[in-house]
Amino acid sequence: MTRPTLYIGNKNYSSWSLRPWLALRWAGIGFDEVLLPLGGPGYGKSQIPEVRAVSPSGRVPALHLEGGTIWDSLAIAEWVAEQAPELYPSDPLARALCRAAVAEMHSGFAALRRDLSMNIRRRVGPHPWAEDVRADIERAVELFGDLRDRFGDAGPWLFGVRSLADAFYTPVATRFRTYGVSLPPAAQAYADTLLADADFRAWEAAAEAEPFTIPATDSLYA
Repeated sequence: MTRPTLYIGNKNYSSWSLRPWLALRWAGIGFDEVLLPLGGPGYGKSQIPEVRAVSPSGRVPALHLEGGTIWDSLAIAEWVAEQAPELYPSDPLARALCRAAVAEMHSGFAALRRDLSMNIRRRVGPHPWAEDVRADIERAVELFGDLRDRFGDAGPWLFGVRSLADAFYTPVATRFRTYGVSLPPAAQAYADTLLADADFRAWEAAAEAEPFTIPATDSLYA
């Protein structure tokens, strides 16, 4: 059987790529990765030629499997979870809550994405965030607190044991670190758990070593 190939964007910036990459690593699924640098002509319009050649949507990540391509981060993560069911909690209600947390991250937090772009290499001081950004930060803190209160006795992850939700919220933890967002102790402890994960640390090391930048993103809040 042919090994899956995951096409990703720059590790410093591509939060969408990080999520399924972590899921595949945590599931122990062997895969090849191909990094397609973002930026330049077509960037932001899903028209980068090299990306369109491997992804029907013109976006990364895209997972090439024997017989087909999955071109959405949530769909890739769900495929991974079908191979590794332990990435969702075993309890039916906890599993539904985990899916809700994953789906909320996938479709929500638009203001946070807009103004706190993932940029692993940068560090900036606290910023006077717009009202919608503050609301997104508060919602993330609320979600972390509620789920840790409910499942924290089982371990340090969002649902006690590691799940797809942790893969989806790891980029948020990097954003909070990059932009100096002050978190309550419980939320900070959870963010620290995500940032200390060995697989994330491998991604982080590669991001820091990347030779290229996206100037429009790298100049934010200089």
